[in-house]
Amino acid sequence: MERIFETIAGKVASWTGRPPAFMLALAVIIVWGVTGPIFHYSDTWQLIINTGTTIVTFLMVFLIQNAQNRDGSAIQAKLDELIRALKGPRNEFVGIEHLSQQELEQIKAKLEELCGGDGDQGSDHASFKRLISRL
Repeated sequence: MERIFETIAGKVASWTGRPPAFMLALAVIIVWGVTGPIFHYSDTWQLIINTGTTIVTFLMVFLIQNAQNRDGSAIQAKLDELIRALKGPRNEFVGIEHLSQQELEQIKAKLEELCGGDGDQGSDHASFKRLISRL
């Protein structure tokens, strides 16, 4: 069942991210808008678009989340492989995505400290501040 969902979710998510899907959605909205005067802008006419968009939005949340989960897992696996394959990085970083937010913040603060910063993004990031001020 899970594999079937992943296959369908992948195909639908891929198709909905393309211009024809947008054009189809736009066409539906235009047809709905044009039919407003025909149906005298009735409650039923409004209910049709409200219900349709709610259903599509509800289903798309699951498809988008599935796609993001797969992408995130693939990226994490690739990063873990790079850490494992290189001699410089520490293997202890493989799998840290399973730690709590507080533990991750502690690691981040320790790394910033080891890199010469005190965690407040002070003078170490002066070049970034200058860049932002020019924008």
